[in-house]
Amino acid sequence: MAMRTREPRDRHERYCAEIDLQVRRLRDIVTSGADLSATVPTCPDWSLEQLVRHTGGALRWVELNVRTRAVEEVPEAEVPLYEGPEKQGDPAALDAWLAETGEAVVATLREAGPGAPVWSWGWEHSAGFWARRMAHEQVVHGADAALTVGRPVEVAPEIAADAIDEWLEIVEFVQRTMPHDEAAELRGPGRSIHLHATDTSAEVNAEWVVELTEDVVRWRHGHEKATVALRGPLTEVLLAFYRRLPPDAGELEVLGDRGLLDFWLRRATFG
Repeated sequence: MAMRTREPRDRHERYCAEIDLQVRRLRDIVTSGADLSATVPTCPDWSLEQLVRHTGGALRWVELNVRTRAVEEVPEAEVPLYEGPEKQGDPAALDAWLAETGEAVVATLREAGPGAPVWSWGWEHSAGFWARRMAHEQVVHGADAALTVGRPVEVAPEIAADAIDEWLEIVEFVQRTMPHDEAAELRGPGRSIHLHATDTSAEVNAEWVVELTEDVVRWRHGHEKATVALRGPLTEVLLAFYRRLPPDAGELEVLGDRGLLDFWLRRATFG
């Protein structure tokens, strides 16, 4: 079933389950003998260990915000063990920290439920917002880690499609609230982008039309002609949309104005 058609409580539980899955996958990489000092090819400013610490720290920050029902942003300095274990290069310590982190954030999100009021930077101030955001954050950074160690990236279709939905919602939100951001440059007449997953069922509805209008970016689900189309397996479309793969990598195919797609990808980098 597509995420967007589920009841709020069911969606929330699915996000919690995805966070749990992604943390377990990351722990498996950490304890696999992987080189923790290896450069992450999709985030070249980070080593694998820095990626892991960033990912776990974000989860701990969200856990504290949700558990305390924060009405304003909790400073990272107030989050216990936000930066991870003191010792560097110790896979056992990283694994234990990640295990504790994953268990805590999933338990806190489940206890809160989707409707619990919590500060957020986005358009919805609830625990449900954070469950969704962290599920997708973990998927993308899990892909970063997998690509670093040469593992395949696997994402459930309903999660991958929902991650693209959310990213487009973020673009809309940034345009409304940060008018001088790079997002403003995405405006313009008569241009459109079509995303088309070629390996999903109709139930997932993994096709999108993004219109770059003079006022705002608008998007909807559908199959329509566009200035440029990006076609391919859903996971690859997701990773290209998040700039983790080149748009012509693997089985991906770009039809039409490649320059417009590149223009979008260079500017839609917030989140």
